[in-house]
Amino acid sequence: MIAAYLIFAFVISTLLFFNKNRLLNYLLAGAFLIAQWCFTIYEYTHKNAVEFYGFFRPDALAVLLLITLSIIAIPAYYHSYVYIKKDEKNAGHRGIYFSAMTILIAAIAAAYLSNHIAVTWIFVELTTLSASALIYHRRNANSLEGTWKYIFVCSISITFVFIGILFLSIALQQAGHNNLSFPALLQHAKSLNIFWLRLAFIFIFTGYTAKLGLVPMYTAGIDAKDKAPSPAGALLSSVLMNVGFVGIFRFYEVIAATSIHHWANHIIIIAALLSVFIATVYMLKVKNIKRMLAYSSIEHTGIVMLGLAAGGIGYYAAILHIILHAFTKSSMFFQIGQVYRVFKSKSIYDVGNYFKYNPTGAIVMLLAFICSTAMPPSGLFVSEFMIFRSLFEAHYLFVLIMLLFLLTIIIWAFGKNVFKLLYTPAVGFNDKNVPKINPYESLSQFILLGLVIYLGINPPAEFVALIKEAIQNLPQ
Repeated sequence: MIAAYLIFAFVISTLLFFNKNRLLNYLLAGAFLIAQWCFTIYEYTHKNAVEFYGFFRPDALAVLLLITLSIIAIPAYYHSYVYIKKDEKNAGHRGIYFSAMTILIAAIAAAYLSNHIAVTWIFVELTTLSASALIYHRRNANSLEGTWKYIFVCSISITFVFIGILFLSIALQQAGHNNLSFPALLQHAKSLNIFWLRLAFIFIFTGYTAKLGLVPMYTAGIDAKDKAPSPAGALLSSVLMNVGFVGIFRFYEVIAATSIHHWANHIIIIAALLSVFIATVYMLKVKNIKRMLAYSSIEHTGIVMLGLAAGGIGYYAAILHIILHAFTKSSMFFQIGQVYRVFKSKSIYDVGNYFKYNPTGAIVMLLAFICSTAMPPSGLFVSEFMIFRSLFEAHYLFVLIMLLFLLTIIIWAFGKNVFKLLYTPAVGFNDKNVPKINPYESLSQFILLGLVIYLGINPPAEFVALIKEAIQNLPQ
């Protein structure tokens, strides 16, 4: 099924690229969305079935993230339609935009389902190329700068991953094996040379931090999310970040079965705590709303990785957190598109009194702020509390205290800017020509935030079972 899906996505993307008819573009995009959901349902009903010569397998983690991707893809295409309709200058640019988005979603899905470390690497590289086309959509100096920075940093990071795979291959060859599939790596983990395995982990972990948004390669996504159109930024800040998590998580499962597990946890904790610290520093000074959301994502990925390193209930919480964060942050980016249409600016100095101009959207922003900062009834409150508990039980008390201190500052800095947007009158803003935003445009965000609350407070039994199955290979 994966082969048919990828071929169909390629055909749709090609047709979108060359076609300039608006109606046909939207029909093709709709056809891909239908195919995306058919593919998702098929993979869910064929969980753990090996596909395409063993290179793909829809395990529990892949199924969870694939469903998350397919849910977010619907509003991503809808808000892209709204964005293109309001700001269309070139039919060719519209076709390239939807073509790139289709390839990006297909590449993300394939990376989730990959059962082979080299295949994951291939599709992660494909996400870089397709995301770059979305970042450059506006075709101005700022978008060009964001695009080349993204390509440059991601190219370096993917080279690091490739070098890590080479070191891993050496470790496998010395142990008398040559199969780089994840099940084979898990099976032979204890027989791998520790020296080469350490090198492989350092390079693979460092490389995938560019997609995940973690120290040291976190800079790749900041400009990209700022310069890309808001619907594209929603994908970059949610489901694409989850690709980086998958790349690290699957190799971490191998490391967890070896004697360097404790050492790897220390590497992860250092990177994660530094990420939260950097997010805190920039959240205090940044005045660009989209960059503020991008740094907020760095904070959340740091929290996720701390849960993974702490172990215990932190494993479960880490998976729950990345799913809920994807819904939360994508809803915020979708709403930022409406904010920009009202104020024609992303600067916090130029916005204010949003409740007056778009009451429905303002409610979304307020609810999204509550969810993003993990306040009840947000499901992120549940996952963060579990991560705090895992850090306490693992005796990482200093890390826990530092984390709580930094998160307190982030909530204050985040809240100050969000409340400025919602309640404080904008200085010098002429509201005579403010466009009227249809309340229905905020419906998708309410649904996404509703999922964040529901999945945290009352998760379905099947959802819980999938998360538990996803972490079954980790030490309990």
